Amino acid sequence: MAMYLRRALSQRHVALIRSSVLHSRNFSGTILQPLRLCNSQPATISGIDFLRESRRGFAKGRKSKEDSGSSSVDVALDIGPALKENAAAQMDAAVVALSRELSKIRTGRASAGMLDHIIVETGGVKTPLSRIALVSVLDSKTLSVNPYDPDTLKALQKAIVSSPLGLNPKEDGQRLVAAIPPLTKEHIQAMCKVVSKSSEDVKQSIRRARQKALDTIKKAGSSVPKDSVKRLEKEIDELTKKFVKSADDICKSKEKEITQG
Repeated sequence: MAMYLRRALSQRHVALIRSSVLHSRNFSGTILQPLRLCNSQPATISGIDFLRESRRGFAKGRKSKEDSGSSSVDVALDIGPALKENAAAQMDAAVVALSRELSKIRTGRASAGMLDHIIVETGGVKTPLSRIALVSVLDSKTLSVNPYDPDTLKALQKAIVSSPLGLNPKEDGQRLVAAIPPLTKEHIQAMCKVVSKSSEDVKQSIRRARQKALDTIKKAGSSVPKDSVKRLEKEIDELTKKFVKSADDICKSKEKEITQG
């Protein structure tokens, strides 16, 4: 009886071991079998391949970031030509405005442009003198004003007399002739002060254009290399000096024209 009991227990133990081994095999097969996608096809990427692909993706991502960084630098460098062109245009406009303002100042010498700023009212309409009459220089001390419409002669004469130039044109047929009187000492001093003030105003305009350009460079931030920033700042400073010198030359020439007549 005891012998039969031992055999039964031994057979049961063996059966349990076999069942455990089979279960272990089924489980390991489930773990180790290839991954299947939603269409029940085996996945083509194994564990090792998956790690390789992940590393490749990381490398590509890092490379794309480096590429995008370099392209941003290239774009930032392109601001240089446009920046200089814009600054030069603003500075040039200031110098042109200076020349226009100084042309309004009367000197002891006749100049065709000295009447351009005068506004003439005809038929209730205000029009620049240069649009309704042709101004020419007869000699260094005399101007001729020829209206396109003879009916505007009186209006032209009135506008010239009313201007601060101190001219008193006379009728000569269908035109006006204006003699340029010599400047008094007081008038010369007053005109030189006007020129000096105009010089300072235009220099301030030029410096504002310079500062605006430098602010634009700063706003670009770290996207512009330091050596490029220094180069652009130097070029902007050179532009500033160029236009300041141009303004100085124009003002000196005008002062000489006023003092020497």
